[in-house]
Amino acid sequence: MGALAGLLKMAGHEVTGSDIHFDPPIGPELERWGVKCLRGFDPEHLVPRPDLVVVGNVCRRDNVEARAAIDGGLSVTTMAHALVDQVIEPGGFSPLVVAGTHGKTTTSAMAAWLLDAAGKSPGFFIGGLPKNFVSSFRLPPSAPLSAPGFRLPVTPESDEARAAFVQEQARFQRVPFVVEGDEYDTAFFEKTPKFWHYRAEVAIVTSIEHDHIDIYPTEASYVAAFHEFVRRMPEGGLIVAAVNDRRVVEVMRASARCRVSYYALEGDDTFGLQPEWLGAPGAVIDGTQEFDMYIGGVACGRMRTPSPGAHNVRNAVAAIAAAAQGYGCPVRELIQAIGNFQGVRRRQDLVGERKGVRVYDDFAHHPTAVEETLRALRAKHGEGRLFAVFEPRSATSCRAIHQQAYVTAFQPADRVLLAPLGRTNIPEGERLDVAALARDIAALGKKADAAASVDEIVDLLAEETRNGDTVVVLSNGAFGGIQSKLLAALGR
Repeated sequence: MGALAGLLKMAGHEVTGSDIHFDPPIGPELERWGVKCLRGFDPEHLVPRPDLVVVGNVCRRDNVEARAAIDGGLSVTTMAHALVDQVIEPGGFSPLVVAGTHGKTTTSAMAAWLLDAAGKSPGFFIGGLPKNFVSSFRLPPSAPLSAPGFRLPVTPESDEARAAFVQEQARFQRVPFVVEGDEYDTAFFEKTPKFWHYRAEVAIVTSIEHDHIDIYPTEASYVAAFHEFVRRMPEGGLIVAAVNDRRVVEVMRASARCRVSYYALEGDDTFGLQPEWLGAPGAVIDGTQEFDMYIGGVACGRMRTPSPGAHNVRNAVAAIAAAAQGYGCPVRELIQAIGNFQGVRRRQDLVGERKGVRVYDDFAHHPTAVEETLRALRAKHGEGRLFAVFEPRSATSCRAIHQQAYVTAFQPADRVLLAPLGRTNIPEGERLDVAALARDIAALGKKADAAASVDEIVDLLAEETRNGDTVVVLSNGAFGGIQSKLLAALGR
């Protein structure tokens, strides 16, 4: 919502916003952008009468300000609709929507950077802060488009194929707009996934693994959201899909009407399908991940990304495929540009080093993301010990649905410290048992403890860590400012 406010302000609108707090980092940024920040929720904030009220999905149906807007007959919409109706459609942009359980933010940021480096001057709207740009959003600057470059061979043999071919060629000439496609719901008055509404013309689907249990109580309900997302793609569109993910393949086979281009890593089980885009991870050298790229089985170069790990190679392959095949960007330019991608804040983000102890901040909270992040940092820093500090805070991670999966997820770490649940409204019988999780991790030979507070974790880390060790803080929230507290304690 903060990024949308900034984007609308950039588009020339007068923007105000209501919230309980305007904490860093987004609070000061809103004020810097010229957004008027109003504390609390009050019908008086709707005076003078605004032309449009955008209600975020955090608001409940009894929110007094949202209720006053609706009952007062004001024009009310959601974040997803506002983005399309106020920015994407008026600009005539071509939406590239990055969807999937894991890797959306990094892949979106990579795609935006690659398109920019190839001269496409894209707009973007991303859930994290890409380090290659000054903010998480941008209106497309007025710059000439590059000529179409790479395109996989197509021989239209029917009226439908020819029509799709014409749509594709037209898309090559339009300005891309990259959107991180969240499957969470839109608002209390429209309980549909946000990514349904972005009118994707090109899409990336990275993975499908049951998440957001507060919205999708069953795996079937979660997967159904992706089926509908794929069905909504235009026939002349393109989906770049992870062929190593069984659920992704099943969704594509059942629901895709447009072209699907699969990507994978060398050695993946591809369920009988041939990936057009293949990455072969190599060594981690000076903290960067090497990999080779193959298109249609033909080698096209060796490259590096600054963020190690197989999952980041997957993200890079997907972003390159979407930029090249979706918008005609020359592959050689994309290969050169990926080495200059600087990453995203809160994704393997080194926030400081004290007395030889490195402290990373990472958004990972799902077991799969936790394990991938820990393996990547283990590969990057082979010396010293790896300390994993985890706060279960999301609606899914606070529940017992992944109780056993977390035991395996933390195995790449040498030492595990678990914080109390970040939510208190989970029924007792459904809660993640943090103490039992610590015992189960310890039973596999790792030292693990369930701590009572952030301060206790900081004290333990300050006492146990030594020169050469790495600490990674894993949470999708602020985690009580543990990163700065730990750096201060280590400095003392």
